[in-house]
Amino acid sequence: PAGGASPSTAAGPSVPSSSVPSAGNLEAATRAAGRAAAESEVEGELRRVLPKADFRTMEVLGQFNLGFLITRRGDDLFIVDQHAADEKFRFENLQRSTKLHTQRLIRPLPLHLTAVDELTVIEHLHIFKDNGFEVQVVQDARPTERLRLLTLPFSKHTVFGVADVHELIALLTEAPGAHARLPKLRDMFASRACRGAVMIGTALEPQRMRTIVSNLAGLDQPWNCPHGRPTLRHLIDLSSLGGTAAATSFRSFEPTV
Repeated sequence: PAGGASPSTAAGPSVPSSSVPSAGNLEAATRAAGRAAAESEVEGELRRVLPKADFRTMEVLGQFNLGFLITRRGDDLFIVDQHAADEKFRFENLQRSTKLHTQRLIRPLPLHLTAVDELTVIEHLHIFKDNGFEVQVVQDARPTERLRLLTLPFSKHTVFGVADVHELIALLTEAPGAHARLPKLRDMFASRACRGAVMIGTALEPQRMRTIVSNLAGLDQPWNCPHGRPTLRHLIDLSSLGGTAAATSFRSFEPTV
C-alpha cells in the first residue's frame, strides 16, 4: 500500500504535541533484553495473542515518526502502523457495505459447467449475486445445462466475464461455506481503501489516533492490511525490563489521547 517505511526501519522525531518517553532508552533496554532471550522467545513475543476487544481499551501514548502509534496494554507496548490500520478498517467496511454496479446482459448466457460445478453455483447463488453475477436456474433443463448468466459486475477500470465465474467456483470449491470474494473485486476495494487511508507522514490529533486503534476491535481480521502489511507489532513486555529507567518511564507516562 502507499505509505512508507515499516516499523522496523522507522526513525526520526516524534510529533511534539503527542510525544512519548525516550525511544532511545527503550531501544537500549530492548536490545539488552533481546540478547538475553532465545530467538524462539523473541519470535513468540512477536506472535503474542491479543484479543481484538482489547483495541477498545488500549492506551495510545502518542505518535512516532509521523507514521506509527505507540500503544500500551498493561505492561505490553505495541507499535501500530497508522496507514495499514486505517486501510484495513476502510477495506472491511467497503467489503461489507459496497453495492456493486452490475450490467444486465442483452440475453441470458448459458453456462456450460460440469455437474459438480453447476451444483456449487446453485448452492451459492447468494455469493455469486454479492459478487455481481446474477444466475438463473432453469429447473426443467438437463444437468450441466440448467444455468443462465443474467448480469456481470461493472467497473470503469476492470472487465469481468465468464472466466471470473469459473474462478469464483474454484474459490468456493477450495473453501466450502466461505463468503468468497472475487480477487478482482478484492483488489478494487483494497485500492480504494489504500487511497483513502491516512498516510505515513501525516501528523494526527490525539482523538484521531484513538479512533484508528479502537476501529481495529470491530474487524474480522485486524492483523494485516489487504496487501499483507502488519497493522501492528509487539514491542516489548515492560516487566522483562525490571526496574530500568525505560520501564519506569513508560509505566508512569500518562497518555494525552
